[in-house]
Amino acid sequence: MLVGTSGSGKTTLLRMVNRLIEPTSGEILIDGKNVLKENPIQLRRRIGYVIQQVGLFPHMTIAENIRVTAEIAGGWSKQRLAARVDELMELVSLPPAEFRKRFPRQLSGGQQQRVGLARALATDPAILVMDEPFGALDAITRARMQDELLRIQRDVRKTILFVSHDIEEAFKLGDQIAILSEGKLVQLGSPVELLAQPANDFVRKLVGADNIMRQLQYLPVVDALDEQSAATVPAQPGDMSSCSSDNTLLEALLKLIETNALALTVANKDTHERLGYVTLASINRKISQLQHPSLEETTIETHSK
Repeated sequence: MLVGTSGSGKTTLLRMVNRLIEPTSGEILIDGKNVLKENPIQLRRRIGYVIQQVGLFPHMTIAENIRVTAEIAGGWSKQRLAARVDELMELVSLPPAEFRKRFPRQLSGGQQQRVGLARALATDPAILVMDEPFGALDAITRARMQDELLRIQRDVRKTILFVSHDIEEAFKLGDQIAILSEGKLVQLGSPVELLAQPANDFVRKLVGADNIMRQLQYLPVVDALDEQSAATVPAQPGDMSSCSSDNTLLEALLKLIETNALALTVANKDTHERLGYVTLASINRKISQLQHPSLEETTIETHSK
């Protein structure tokens, strides 16, 4: 995810990757090869491109819009093209029998974005670049398209460079988030890293590192394990509530409240080995440390019935 304020260079950076804008210095490497030494036409044919305006051809049917990039690339038989179109329409949840012969004007904004995504995937590119593709959609449709993209990504496993001005969208979709400001890369990291260790005040404000709800929503429960190590945690009763190491602080907090448990056993999500336990106090302590990083320790009194 490429995020930052307006004019920070997000779209410029994105467009340099497929050389719609030519860099004046430096290198852009894909699989270790400098794209500036490649034929730009050949380069663009192996990179899918999705934009906010979609850019569907109004006089072409949906099937024709999807297959046009594969036709330009060449080497596809009619049978293979037809099969690829149907495959992609199924992938983006547009049943071919219903949508194949429709025109863009007969589709909603969200459906048009699905067609644009299918077209970008037509030649099975290794990389997709997406420039605020959901920015013009209403909030409900946008959330659905974000979920759809996550589902598709689980199936096709592409490298995606995605420009967004919405930090919530970046956190939802991104494995790595690049924060840009005034043409410079300020910080690169996972959502958890940006929340826990923002590089400066600009990043802290942009990602909402001081937002308690966001911290609870994204930080893993293992960040708030009780200070006792797993070796010293006493054995718990068989009915002791538990959670997985990949759960968030918010999920653990809700489970503590729901079960009225004093503590949750935290187990490794793969090996199921007990890592320790988490309590309301340990979650509170972690959030307090993030809110007041200068404080090495926060003392919290707890009272049980």
